[in-house]
Amino acid sequence: MKKKDVLTTGEVAKICNVAPRTVSKWFDSGQLRGYRIPGSKDRRIPLSQLVRFMRAHGIPLNGLDSGTTRILLVDDKPEITHSLADALEKDGRYEVRIAQGGFDAGIVAEQFRPHILLIDIELEDINARQICRVIRENSELQDVKMVAITAALTDGEGHALMQQGFDAYLCRPFDVRQVIECIDEALSIVH
Repeated sequence: MKKKDVLTTGEVAKICNVAPRTVSKWFDSGQLRGYRIPGSKDRRIPLSQLVRFMRAHGIPLNGLDSGTTRILLVDDKPEITHSLADALEKDGRYEVRIAQGGFDAGIVAEQFRPHILLIDIELEDINARQICRVIRENSELQDVKMVAITAALTDGEGHALMQQGFDAYLCRPFDVRQVIECIDEALSIVH
């Protein structure tokens, strides 16, 4: 489904998790720019103006999506990534992209704007902690939740990952249910 370029006050209300009357007040006061339909009292808000307004007022942008959670899976083991991506997409709540390494992850993250990034911290081409730092420093990607994937960690190592900017971690082996639980938990974290 193509994303709409112009929204109704009802659509904006759902995205911002407020009442339609609140959106009308924002519009009428000039805080949220848009236009009225000629010959009608109906208001329309261009998506670009809504994004500007949401950023200016600290409203999370994740409501702009069609209801699916975008996941970027970064791992250099295709046999693992493809089976996990297929299982997540079958759930119906997720749109998954795969990056085979750190460099690829940066490019895909910029274009795809994931809600959550699942990354193998033992990538061969780049240190996953560097990717975490770069994502955290990018103002467009600061809200991305990051989950480290690893073979095994001590509690201390897990705590260290959290200190380095990761929101959660998963130790192999894991099943899809555990991944979904981790995604749901990470997405509920508010910094």
